[in-house]
Amino acid sequence: MTTQVNEDVVRRQLMLVFDPELGVNVVDLGLIYGIDIKDGHIAIRMTLTTPGCPLHDTIIGGVRRALEGKPGVASVSVEVVWEPQWTPERMSDEAKRQLSAW
Repeated sequence: MTTQVNEDVVRRQLMLVFDPELGVNVVDLGLIYGIDIKDGHIAIRMTLTTPGCPLHDTIIGGVRRALEGKPGVASVSVEVVWEPQWTPERMSDEAKRQLSAW
């Protein structure tokens, strides 16, 4: 029996990836712009809070590691895009709450 991976499973896994500077996961920060899944191949389209983010490789690597090797996942690709530009309005209410307590 082949395990099917779906967008909900992928999002839950991505909630384990945190921006090290902000301490909030990439989903709640609103950094995930798209998730495409076809035959176990997952393509993530995402952004970062700033184009010059010094933790670019750390965050992208975290996204890959959160998904690679999981049941039903054949491969993971991550594309970083800058349009539309990220703004704080993309954050979930939970992220806004966490950061306001900062």
